[in-house]
Formats: sequence, structure tokens, C-alpha cells
Amino acid sequence: MAALAQTPAQSGQLTVELNKFESADDGSCRAFFLFRNDTGKSFAGFEMSLAILDQSGIIDQLLSIEAAPLPAARTTLKLFEIPAIECDAISEIFLHDIASCQPQNEDQMDCFPVLDLVSRTTAGLVK
Repeated sequence: MAALAQTPAQSGQLTVELNKFESADDGSCRAFFLFRNDTGKSFAGFEMSLAILDQSGIIDQLLSIEAAPLPAARTTLKLFEIPAIECDAISEIFLHDIASCQPQNEDQMDCFPVLDLVSRTTAGLVK
């Protein structure tokens, strides 16, 4: 019986991790994202359009966030404010579009095939 080879860590991926939420005094929610760039490319532009869903699964708001620059072979921390909604009222964050995926000194590319989404919060992060 042949032994199964251990699968190496996936390379060539851009992992977007929703790492944690933090409530703000004004009733909004701060979202901490980690971007782990193992694509071999540095990104001069990376803009995501997110739909924020409430606990009923209804879209509460749309939010565009610019995460660039994202250097190659690095993990970058970005903090984004999600206005007018408490953190515990968010059930899911849906990535419905990537408005810009611009590798440095290259043409725009489709980032969906290299994107991996992870959430360490109670809210899902999905595409």
C-alpha cells in the first residue's frame, strides 16, 4: 500500500483572513484583516467590495476597502471601520467584487483564482 504524500502548504495564494472584530465607542465595528501574500507578486492595487450581512442574512451595507500595497512574501495587517453596525450584529462578510487587483508593474489580473478567505471571528468571510 502506497503511503499518501503530505500535501505541501498551498503556494501562489493570497490569503485574506478576517482575524478579529473590535467594538468602537460610536457603535461601529473595527475589522482587523491579515493579508498573506504568497503569490510571488507585489500588489500596488487591491480593492475589495464587501457586503456586510446582519444576523438575519440581510445585506446591511456595502463597503469598499483598499488593502494595497501588499508586498510579495509578506503578511500585512489592515484595520477597517465598518460604520453603523455592532460587531455582534454581523453574521457574514461576502466578497462580491475585486474592483482592483493590480500587480506592481503589470496589467490588472483576476485575483479570484488565487484568493483564499479565512475568518477567525464568529462572522464568515465568503466569496
